[in-house]
Amino acid sequence: MKKILITGGAGYIGSILATELVQLGHKVTVVDLMKYSTSALNHLYNSKNFNFINGDVMDKKLMKKLISQNEYIIPLAGLVGAPLCEKYKKDAVNVNYKAIKDCVNFSKNKKIIFLMSNSGYGVGEKNKFCTEDSPLNPISLYGKTKCDAEKEIIKSKNYVCFRLATVFGFSYRMRSDVMVNNFVFNAVKEKKLKLFEPHFRRNFIHVRDVVDCILYTINNFKKMKNNIYNAGLNSANITKLQLAQLIKKQIKDLKLSVIKGIKDPDQRNYFVSNDKLRKKGFKAKRDLNEGIQELIKGFKVEGLKIKNNY
Repeated sequence: MKKILITGGAGYIGSILATELVQLGHKVTVVDLMKYSTSALNHLYNSKNFNFINGDVMDKKLMKKLISQNEYIIPLAGLVGAPLCEKYKKDAVNVNYKAIKDCVNFSKNKKIIFLMSNSGYGVGEKNKFCTEDSPLNPISLYGKTKCDAEKEIIKSKNYVCFRLATVFGFSYRMRSDVMVNNFVFNAVKEKKLKLFEPHFRRNFIHVRDVVDCILYTINNFKKMKNNIYNAGLNSANITKLQLAQLIKKQIKDLKLSVIKGIKDPDQRNYFVSNDKLRKKGFKAKRDLNEGIQELIKGFKVEGLKIKNNY
């Protein structure tokens, strides 16, 4: 049994991760403000291995105490995505960067598993994959705060860092703003998709593959440590138009249209290589087509109740 602290553990990734860790018998503490959902962890409160704290990662006294009590630190709390960070710039810097800096300062001899984002690559070179050695060129404030946080994590000398592809799939704390989820949400609800700059490319990964990757890292920390890894699905390096076409194969009456002359607010555009992580023994396995099918089922049953925002 390992003692594991997850900040933002009631969120999109954290709620599944906390669940899996508790089921595996680990002692899990989650810190979260519960801003977006108060029910994502309801199924865990009966477990003796689960401890929930309604707290703020900016509370230095609280975080110092909790970090000292745990072996693994997984800081997931943050403002996620370019639009949200632009709306709350000060909070984005505080939570995405400054709280991580504090976390590193409090984490001597602790093992840190940090999730960055492919967004740090900004615009990749044409016809060339982004690897972990590619230069970081973040466009948005979100990307910049995550890159700055990664630099702090590296200083800990006892870390594993993942640059995540765009995540998709259903979770206990669902999001409909990330690209695949958002496209499927609109396809189910409106039966139409309007694409801006459809040639922009992204890599994708299922939320449960992200969780499996973290579990793999906990079990193999020694051979993984002090490295940065891209984490995505190699078969899902595709353009926005290709993604929309995959959705149309499953929603036959979906109408696709390309809007010209308007820029996508998020200018990221890259292909990503995940070979380094695969060579360490982990490979994402949940297919994008299966994920689209999962999302269609979920949104048809209950997802239309989810507001189309964060």
